[in-house]
Amino acid sequence: MRNQMKEVMAFLQQEDGVGVIEVVLILVVLIGLVIVFKGQINKLLDDIFKQINSQSKEVY
Repeated sequence: MRNQMKEVMAFLQQEDGVGVIEVVLILVVLIGLVIVFKGQINKLLDDIFKQINSQSKEVY
């Protein structure tokens, strides 16, 4: 019984999955930000591509 308790405590103290959890949480936050600011991001990208197209016409 005592040996099993040591094994359980050792299992609970392992931190192998902590890095994975951190990455998943960061991705969740980033996806949430993209969803919240989707309209503003689309407008910004549209403006940027319009400027690129207008300036590329000046070159040709």
